[in-house]
Amino acid sequence: MNSLRIFTACLSSAVAFFGLTLPNASAEGLRAAVAKIDITPTQPVTMAGYASRTNLSQGVHDPLSARAVAFEQEGRRLVLVSLDNLGFYNGTTEPLRQAILDACHLQPSELFLCAIHTHSAPTLTLDRQKGHPNNLAYTKALQGQLAELVRVTLARTAPVQVGVSNGASPVGANRREPVRDAAGNTKIVLGRNPLVPTDREVQVLKLTRADQQELLGVVFAYATHSTSLGPRNHLISGDVHGLAEQFLEKHLGAGVVAPGFAGASGNIDPWFRVLPGFNTTNGWLPEPVLLGTLLGEEVAHVLRRIEKPATNGPIKTTIKSLELPGKTRGEAQTNAPAPPASLVITVGRIGEIGFVGLGGEVFNEIGRAIKTASPFPHTFVFTHCNGATGYVPTRSSYAEGGYEVQSSPFGPEAEEKIVAETTRMLREL
Repeated sequence: MNSLRIFTACLSSAVAFFGLTLPNASAEGLRAAVAKIDITPTQPVTMAGYASRTNLSQGVHDPLSARAVAFEQEGRRLVLVSLDNLGFYNGTTEPLRQAILDACHLQPSELFLCAIHTHSAPTLTLDRQKGHPNNLAYTKALQGQLAELVRVTLARTAPVQVGVSNGASPVGANRREPVRDAAGNTKIVLGRNPLVPTDREVQVLKLTRADQQELLGVVFAYATHSTSLGPRNHLISGDVHGLAEQFLEKHLGAGVVAPGFAGASGNIDPWFRVLPGFNTTNGWLPEPVLLGTLLGEEVAHVLRRIEKPATNGPIKTTIKSLELPGKTRGEAQTNAPAPPASLVITVGRIGEIGFVGLGGEVFNEIGRAIKTASPFPHTFVFTHCNGATGYVPTRSSYAEGGYEVQSSPFGPEAEEKIVAETTRMLREL
């Protein structure tokens, strides 16, 4: 499968990594680096995200990448990895994480391994009985690729300045649409419902070289599924988040790396959703490209407004597997008692910037509650991070039902417990 191909700039070295740091963060100072590798499959693969799609991929519309941002200060590290993939299902979370932890001597809490949740990427699997041979080879190679990506990134850290701001984008829409069935009863379907809460915040972190003020990277988070493409699409694509990353890197140029992260978007889809492919008829701009570009342009607008560096301070991280009340699958209305289910929560700080990684598909209201309760002025919320344990709906959504509630392993009490525990972890950093 793919050999490791580290993103290179127009420099003399074959491998280019870019340094980043906050001024006066401590006596030693904050150091960081960003990097990117190509993880586009070279063979047809089964595609993740839609059970109804059983055929192998039939080509590549746009490349897939893994991007890393590694921060280090006085022996403490915080590493953000953004993977152009659906997520770490089929028991792949720990094998991928452990490969990175072992190669880089990281503490478990120091690694935020996240997926952008594109539904047009290879299914990750290490199951020799059920997995397609091409997907097995792809996932096995990915273990080594990610470990090497993070290892080399950490080895190339240098001083930087970091700035933070936020914007807003209409790309996402709440997808829990109420409709009436033949009997006149209201039910929730996956569609578009602009009348209920949608987190439209675009969170942006700007990374510049400390000595030259050269732009090196931009980290952004936005709450939406990357599902503008549906099950009839058989082309590999990063979808909304991936196309936004690609737009930014092309627009900003000069070797800038732009890792994107999926915010709390369990109930948010792109405004245009589950389309059959990239329509270019009569000059039509394909919706995935339109949405990805629109998101990327908002990130670029926010980036221009960031002038002052963020408040500096230490790196601290912690991780916890939070046991939550379970729910019997298929009993969305009765919520019969069931064995507890767990959600991995990873939190960190770099000075006054907070980071939260949640290992599930968390509803946007929960993400907003965490950002509001956080003790930090800026708190990035990432989902599909260090785990993949399913949907986490709000308590109120259980009475409504719908796909997310029916498929969730968690009971309605999960919302409050997650917000409370995440807030506690942030306050204790």
